[in-house]
Amino acid sequence: MDRFLAIEAFVRVAETRSFAEAARQMRLSRSVLTERVQQLEAFVGAPLLVRNTRSVRLSDLGQTFLRDCVELVGRTNEVVNQMREVTTSPVGRLRVHALPGFVLGHLATLLQEFQARYPQIALDIVVNDAAIDPVKEGFDCALQIFPPRSEELVSRKLFPVRRVFCASPTYLRRWGVPRQPADLLRHRLGWYSGYPTRERVAFHGPAGEPVSLELKPTLLSNSVHLLREYALEHAGIVCLPTLVASASVTAGDLVLVLPRHQLSSFWLSVFYPQAARSSLKLKLFLEALVKSFTGTPPWDQVLLDAGLIPADIIE
Repeated sequence: MDRFLAIEAFVRVAETRSFAEAARQMRLSRSVLTERVQQLEAFVGAPLLVRNTRSVRLSDLGQTFLRDCVELVGRTNEVVNQMREVTTSPVGRLRVHALPGFVLGHLATLLQEFQARYPQIALDIVVNDAAIDPVKEGFDCALQIFPPRSEELVSRKLFPVRRVFCASPTYLRRWGVPRQPADLLRHRLGWYSGYPTRERVAFHGPAGEPVSLELKPTLLSNSVHLLREYALEHAGIVCLPTLVASASVTAGDLVLVLPRHQLSSFWLSVFYPQAARSSLKLKLFLEALVKSFTGTPPWDQVLLDAGLIPADIIE
């Protein structure tokens, strides 16, 4: 029995709660993975996992054993990566899960530069709005706004995601410009369906207490790019992150609505498993992200320079 391979198999099954998913992520047959776990259980003399036809969970001993195993796998990978960093170029596949709102229009340049520098790293980018747990889904990291519920993850903030209401000049000439938040209720509204507060939003005006409003959207979507196109078709007022709206606002195709009433902002963060924090491929990718996006994002800077949004951020 190769003890390290057996421990690595146990860790992956424990993290994913599935033999089938762990085998897929490790690119092994399920029978090979099962045999490795069984060999480890035979070696320690007790079951580490409790299985039935529907689920896999840790036994009491498995729960005790897991943390040390995660640290062992992480430390072993760290040593190997350090040796590889000294002796050769980084190589392998890096799986990244990312939001379409961020990826489309903002990430391709970074990817091109990253691969020009590290040509032996193959990038596997999955674009989806869902908030996922990269451990369970088999990703090296996830770029998203809303954190998954997991104690096995490390997170690093990249930049704030501001939100603004906007509409086309044609729509506003036809239907009028809202002066107060309550005026939005008389308009057709496009709204992102993934916000945890659903359709309730707080407006932070130039003075006084925040105004809380329950919106009545005529279009709900999990695609902020569809909402932008909806606004560009003069169909209504939409709420967009500035990373999607900025170019259209700067070009004059969209106009900010209620610009003196701020909405709360979220942070786009990168989430990754603790066991992968020493991965050379991931370390290099994180360095590229931080270098490109830490600080005031360029799409916000143009709006700040034009005086269209305030400098302060409400979280």
